[in-house]
Amino acid sequence: MHPYRFRATLAIALSLCGGIASAATTCLPSVSDGWIRLGPAGMDMLAGYARIDNACATPVEIVSASSPAFADVSLHETRIDHGISRMRALAVLPVATHASVEFAPGGLHLMLMAPTMPLKVGDAVSIDFTLRDGRRIAGRFTVRAAAP
Repeated sequence: MHPYRFRATLAIALSLCGGIASAATTCLPSVSDGWIRLGPAGMDMLAGYARIDNACATPVEIVSASSPAFADVSLHETRIDHGISRMRALAVLPVATHASVEFAPGGLHLMLMAPTMPLKVGDAVSIDFTLRDGRRIAGRFTVRAAAP
């Protein structure tokens, strides 16, 4: 093969691979059905729930969450261990390719600590999830008195 033709073929192949890699890194999971259970007045600890769908061609790992509405947001899981309900913080939450993760009462949830403002039923709260690669997923949560 002529050296010029080889370089042109290589350049095209590399640009196509770059396009594929770029598409993989631009795809982001989505957050839906977000809601926060409002506790009694003065409660400094609330719980948040949502569904995260990963329609991307690669798995992702959620490593943290944050919100301007709370001093601290963390990923938690409730499990039954020898008949006792135990809650533990999660350092990483994997979301497989073409899969979903459901945050629901009694299972995965967000611990929302120390609200930075008074919240009432119907308020909208933004909560962002950070992926291991540094990208962020924006979520919108509605404050509710009880599960929808």
